[in-house]
Amino acid sequence: MDLTKIFQTSNPIIGVVHLLPLPTSSRWGGNLQTVIARAEREATALASGGVHGIMVENFFDAPFSKDRVDPAVVSAMSLIIDRLKNLVTLPIGVNVLRNDAHSALAIATCTESAFIRVNVLTGVMATDQGIIEGRANELLRYRRELGADVKILADVLVKHAHPLGHQPLPSTIKDTIERGLADAIILSGPGTGTPPDLEELKLAQQLSSDTPVLIGSGADWHNISSLLPHANGVIIASALKRHGQIDQPIDPNRVSQFVEAAQRSLTPN
Repeated sequence: MDLTKIFQTSNPIIGVVHLLPLPTSSRWGGNLQTVIARAEREATALASGGVHGIMVENFFDAPFSKDRVDPAVVSAMSLIIDRLKNLVTLPIGVNVLRNDAHSALAIATCTESAFIRVNVLTGVMATDQGIIEGRANELLRYRRELGADVKILADVLVKHAHPLGHQPLPSTIKDTIERGLADAIILSGPGTGTPPDLEELKLAQQLSSDTPVLIGSGADWHNISSLLPHANGVIIASALKRHGQIDQPIDPNRVSQFVEAAQRSLTPN
């Protein structure tokens, strides 16, 4: 996967728009226009701050379904992403939590979005939603059926989860790339807002060959200088929120501050 073809840079910063609760979720507020308005503000803040791409997630729909979401969620996310594409010119990606990769791929295809994030593409993970099994073969066949060129960004030993049995990181990376056919892999810490282990990040970069490695959680302007030189890009959410609080809206000043720190980390001394 050539990141420059999507993001116009080989080290993209992908900011995340966490959607307010969507229809049928346990905390759905009953007004989709409120959800759309906040998503538009956050996408604008990310774009004006200098990120290279945007990931849209149904983050506040927790507690999540472990696989297929309600059709109302798919409809709402499709509508919102279509609105955002008319608002910003950045490439947009989709993550349908907890692991509805088929819906994410359908949304991305129909909205002409560039990529999706898949929490469990291969293997089996124990999560707070139950046991989640990767369905790479079904997803790749579905992408072919849709005639889509949507890229698959797949987590390796995803956060908020534990593998069933012993799954060494090296073999899991290789399986995700060589058997799951991920276009890029994502490494995170154990939970939201926690960075990946630096040595594991270095190992992933060594083993991934031409497959990009992205930081999936915990990056901020303090640690990005040590993390980003050992990855090909970063997906960031928590550090860009007001006061760094996950439930707060995105702060444009924190976006620009992070982008500047990330760019400095890649500038040779």
